[in-house]
Amino acid sequence: MGIFTRFSDIVNSNINAILDKAEDPEKIVRLMIQEMEDTLVEVRSAAARSIADKKDLNRKLETLERDLAEWDNKAELALRKGREDLAKAALIEKSKVAAATDSIRADYAAVDDGLAKLNDDIARLEGKLNDAKTRQKSLLARHKTANSRLQARKKIHDYQIDDALVRFEQYTRRIDDVEGRIEAYDLGLPKDLNHEFASLEAEESVAQELADLKRRVSGNVAEEAK
Repeated sequence: MGIFTRFSDIVNSNINAILDKAEDPEKIVRLMIQEMEDTLVEVRSAAARSIADKKDLNRKLETLERDLAEWDNKAELALRKGREDLAKAALIEKSKVAAATDSIRADYAAVDDGLAKLNDDIARLEGKLNDAKTRQKSLLARHKTANSRLQARKKIHDYQIDDALVRFEQYTRRIDDVEGRIEAYDLGLPKDLNHEFASLEAEESVAQELADLKRRVSGNVAEEAK
């Protein structure tokens, strides 16, 4: 059994309320659209049958109206010819045709009224269907956006990134250690000219080692973050 069991359930439904209660709004919207489209086909078929019935009744009415006029002319002719008995018989037949005409007209009016209501129902159902299709597009867009955000959150909380950051901190401490070694060369040493040049040479050597280490660390971190 679908979401809707009767046509009135569809045209009187509150789509927002249904979606708010649904565990899977996307699925519910798809089912709504399917059932609405099926119902719309059925209602249109009913309208087509009513149109056909209306045309058939209209043809019958035209025939009966011709018969009425014919019996009326016959009654008048018989009366002119002095045949009151035939005139009376013609009027009796005319009354029978008139009764049949009234019955057909009542049927025609009922079919016409029903067809007008079907047209209103079709318009209401099409409105519901368009609303459901619009919400389907909105739900699909929201679902796609939510999935994208979920994937981004997963990457942010990826343990590999956390490990890379930890290793980066470790490399940073190693660089701090090398820089400390540079500063240690100047501690407790006399500041003569030879020492100054020796310090410059040592500093240049350590600086080169530090630069090499920084390049290697940067390359490793970039590789691990991929």
